[in-house]
Amino acid sequence: MKLAEKERISQEFKEKMDYDELLNCMRCGFCLPSCPTYIESGMDESHSPRGRIALMKAVVDGEIEPDEDVKRSLDLCLGCRACEPVCPSGVKYGHLLEQARNIIYQNNKQSLPEKAVRNIVFNHLFPKQNRMVSAASLLGFYQRSGLQKVARSTGIMNFFPESLRTMEKVLPSVPKKKDMKNRPNHLPAISVQKKRVAFFTGCLMDTVFMTTNDATMKLLQYAGCEIVIPNTQNCCGVLHGHSGEREKAKEMAKRNIEAFEGMNVDYIITNAGGCGAFLVDYNHLLKDEPEWMERAKNFSEKIKDITSILVELNFQQEHLELDNQIVTYQDSCHLKNGQKTFMEPRTLLQSIKGVKYVEMKDASRCCGSAGIYNIVESEMSMQILDYKMEQTKKTKAKTIVTANPGCLLQMKLGIEREGLSDTMQAVHIVDFLLEAYENTH
Repeated sequence: MKLAEKERISQEFKEKMDYDELLNCMRCGFCLPSCPTYIESGMDESHSPRGRIALMKAVVDGEIEPDEDVKRSLDLCLGCRACEPVCPSGVKYGHLLEQARNIIYQNNKQSLPEKAVRNIVFNHLFPKQNRMVSAASLLGFYQRSGLQKVARSTGIMNFFPESLRTMEKVLPSVPKKKDMKNRPNHLPAISVQKKRVAFFTGCLMDTVFMTTNDATMKLLQYAGCEIVIPNTQNCCGVLHGHSGEREKAKEMAKRNIEAFEGMNVDYIITNAGGCGAFLVDYNHLLKDEPEWMERAKNFSEKIKDITSILVELNFQQEHLELDNQIVTYQDSCHLKNGQKTFMEPRTLLQSIKGVKYVEMKDASRCCGSAGIYNIVESEMSMQILDYKMEQTKKTKAKTIVTANPGCLLQMKLGIEREGLSDTMQAVHIVDFLLEAYENTH
């Protein structure tokens, strides 16, 4: 970093970092055993939550410069927030990390290629759902046209890093463009109506993972929910918020709040742990904007994960059955640590006849996906995934269930890397539950 950049970053750390929150950290170390990067880095204190907080505070206090080592420490953080539930002081580490990254990335000069990629991704792709549909349809064309077979057979894929080559193998079959554009905006309850809910479709979830969104809506209908799906909603903004694009995240949050206001619904349902945790945090994201504070609070209070509403509506008492198999569950970090949803997925899985549920050791430790972390920090991500697969194999499970698209792809990637594709599968919990329900109804 150049001197001018360091000075700007230092000044903004003093002005914008939540100093009271930094002071809340007692340096007790309770967070250390819960931090994957601390463990996998050989217990390097600079890659622990309290170490990163100490670095942030030191920059604010003028004791150190915000140099590349500080940036590297923050970049290597998964943002899984596993440190928050175990912190006796209740430090909101995730908020501090977002603040620090935003300051650094907004003031750190980027190379032209990096600047171009960030501009395309953050300004012209994720905020525009029609462009997400177009981009996803290109991937679908690649899969269906035979290009995928050609790329694999000719060795073109060998020019890509190993993690990307493996990821290409485990991507779901993408729907056709016309199907991604022809989405419902209202669905009635199939059984006796118990709730009226809105459904947050997401960007990737309603394109690449569209079949899982369809399964989610079917489950809600079976459980007795009338569903409204506003077509003016957009990406939740989590990728922006976690990547130093806070102002863009705020814009997207405001659009979503406007889209769901006045719908007279009991809940806004999500099926992606990462999206849900960020939506729940809109009231914090917009806390400095008086005209949005109350609106954001009302929005955030209605967010509920699909597993939570299913348990609330006693879906676990339905006749659910599958062929005999051992199943384990990988927690979505943000579903557990952000939305505080932990037991509901387990309750649902344990209610399926024919399923033997085996709890995985460290099921709530991050799998290493963390948005685009497994691409930009591939080495650390694969270290974390290797540990996760060790624990998975010990359960002897045929099926790994998770509740977030990033986790799902990461676990599929782990299965592929371990050569277990013939004996093990990874599925989203709503796809698994829908199969169990329709198998007996």
